[in-house]
Amino acid sequence: MGMTLKKLALGTAALGFGMVLGASSAAADDAAEAKSIYDSRCTTCHGAGGKGDGAAAAALNPKPRDLSAAEWQSSVTDEHIEKIIVGGGPAVGKSPLMPPNPDLAGKPAVVTELRKLVRGLGGK
Repeated sequence: MGMTLKKLALGTAALGFGMVLGASSAAADDAAEAKSIYDSRCTTCHGAGGKGDGAAAAALNPKPRDLSAAEWQSSVTDEHIEKIIVGGGPAVGKSPLMPPNPDLAGKPAVVTELRKLVRGLGGK
């Protein structure tokens, strides 16, 4: 009977470890997808460093937000950033030139990783 309990405990521990590995793998996948989305959708206007100096920025009025600016970073909540990522500028009363990303509405973990990426541009 003692051996059966040991096997059960080991099996449970292995399952738990596998779930942790699966969770961290999913988180890594979400972070990689967020980085890919930022690189393909956001850098065009905001630039790689988030300074609002992307290739299309010169032609835009209003100019894209400098996502790295400390004063902006401290003035917005995480929820605000996530809302503008999914809903675009109009979702928060800003320019319609900031397009929505409705395909991300069903991917909250990816949106969270995008928000973390934006926060990282401000040094946080």
